[in-house]
Amino acid sequence: MTPPPGSLLTAENLRKAYGPTLALDGAGFSIHPGEVVAVMGPSGSGKSTLLHCLAGIVPPDSGSILYDGADLATMSDARRSALRRSDFGFVFQFGQLVPELTCVENVALPLRLNGTSRKEAERAALAWMQRLEVDDIGRKRPGEVSGGQGQRVAVARALVTEPRVLFADEPTGALDSLNGERVMELLTDAARSTSAAVVLVTHEARVAAYSDREIVVRDGKSRDMERAV
Repeated sequence: MTPPPGSLLTAENLRKAYGPTLALDGAGFSIHPGEVVAVMGPSGSGKSTLLHCLAGIVPPDSGSILYDGADLATMSDARRSALRRSDFGFVFQFGQLVPELTCVENVALPLRLNGTSRKEAERAALAWMQRLEVDDIGRKRPGEVSGGQGQRVAVARALVTEPRVLFADEPTGALDSLNGERVMELLTDAARSTSAAVVLVTHEARVAAYSDREIVVRDGKSRDMERAV
């Protein structure tokens, strides 16, 4: 497979089955640095499976995925794990913060896992929390903050390593519309400021509106929807 010029992450003809259920049936697309792509589709369409394959979490049964010219399928598990700690960032629907850690410790965690000193990691964490407007809750634990604040902490944690690709799976699904819109504004602005590519899985049109382009997944197949300017 030859990826399109300038693409950072390219998937082609991905197939993935779970027993008799075909989750992906020839899906794929490319994304460039600084681009926000919304992956849309009804529940069970395969969009989350597509994200997990792109992130190297789940291997496809067939097809190819190139990240920066390298084939994810031929990488060792250790190399893919290293990418998820450095080049890839993740935001999930319910944040998945560690309840025993403070918010600043949660944001600093990816850096600490990569060997950064606690002082330096927390300094970087607080800087990102300030950008996400939650630096005032740094010493609180996740159970002591609102859902909107917790999700912004999760976004800061995803961005603290300045990843090249940010994967966001229904990042506003547990929030009300006002908090959801603020999270999306902050997430897309912060990602674009670092030229990170964003793969945004959502079923909500108002969330997809923050993207540059939409990919519709239905019955395991994908279709690129160019947005009219």
